[in-house]
Amino acid sequence: MRVVHYLNQFFGGIGGEEKAGVSLEARAGAVGPGRPLEQLLGGDSRVVSTLICGDNYAAEHLEAVTVQVVEMVRQAKADLFIAGPCFEAGRYGVAAGAFCGAVQAQLGIPAVAAMAAENPGVDLYRQELYIVDSGQNVARMREVLAQVVALAKKLVDDKPVGRPAEEGYHLRGLIRDEFVEKTAAERLVDMLLLKAKGEPFESELVSTSFEPASIPPPVQDLSKATIAIVTDGGLVPKGNPDKIARMAATNWGSYDIKDASDLKGEDFEISHGGYDARYVQADPDRLVPVDVLREMEQAGIIGKLYDRFLSTSGLSNPLANSRRLGREMAQKLKEEGVDAVILAST
Repeated sequence: MRVVHYLNQFFGGIGGEEKAGVSLEARAGAVGPGRPLEQLLGGDSRVVSTLICGDNYAAEHLEAVTVQVVEMVRQAKADLFIAGPCFEAGRYGVAAGAFCGAVQAQLGIPAVAAMAAENPGVDLYRQELYIVDSGQNVARMREVLAQVVALAKKLVDDKPVGRPAEEGYHLRGLIRDEFVEKTAAERLVDMLLLKAKGEPFESELVSTSFEPASIPPPVQDLSKATIAIVTDGGLVPKGNPDKIARMAATNWGSYDIKDASDLKGEDFEISHGGYDARYVQADPDRLVPVDVLREMEQAGIIGKLYDRFLSTSGLSNPLANSRRLGREMAQKLKEEGVDAVILAST
């Protein structure tokens, strides 16, 4: 097989976060994790090209880079495209999923990615792709690559692929027919009896679960309360210092408004690709209402406006990732003594 391998700037050996802005490049042969990958492929198979791109650059230019990746894979005359393993690196996972999906759809060759369950790339691309469960531990690199190779060979040879638990890939949310010895009614009764006895059983359908969110007690006296503003509308200072991605953001930023009573458009930009941001760009207070809350603060309606506002992008953000961002923000605000939050969305 002729294999093309995609890596981010870290696993490609270019550098860490300080090199996350490097553009896409192609290198001949295997690089970094591609070397054990090539060994595991065995035989005459080889990594003919390694594509490397910085996480920030890929996230900020996803459509354009996807077109480049597809063309590079086409020129390499590849039989297989592999991305990662990405582990928990969110920007890496989102890019890897996008590239695999495009290569598979446009070139008609198998594409396999690997990432942890918490990676937003899993929820975004699980139905399009086979995504091997890498777990969180980078030390498992060779073990994960072995699972990638085993699955990839089946796809290239057009052999049947087993269940996720057997092959080591994430659930895809797809249902396949198969012959079984017991009817659905019999299987249902068996599971019900196991559940009644408190014994373990495996459901045939995994339902989406939402953790219950308790209603917090009301603020007793707003005139003494510290109020914070949190937004998922992507408002950030000029230059986007925290490099918050326009979609599937994996981080958030905290920005100083201690001496501000009116936000100016020339001081901010919008890192969000899901709405017409012109009106917010013209007057950021439309999204982060510092002006009105300052008036309320001066009138004694609220005790104090928190000195910073928190921001991220909520576009195409998987539930697990959104929960993590929310927990991190809430912890920060609780530590700072904030009593209540105004969540300003698009």
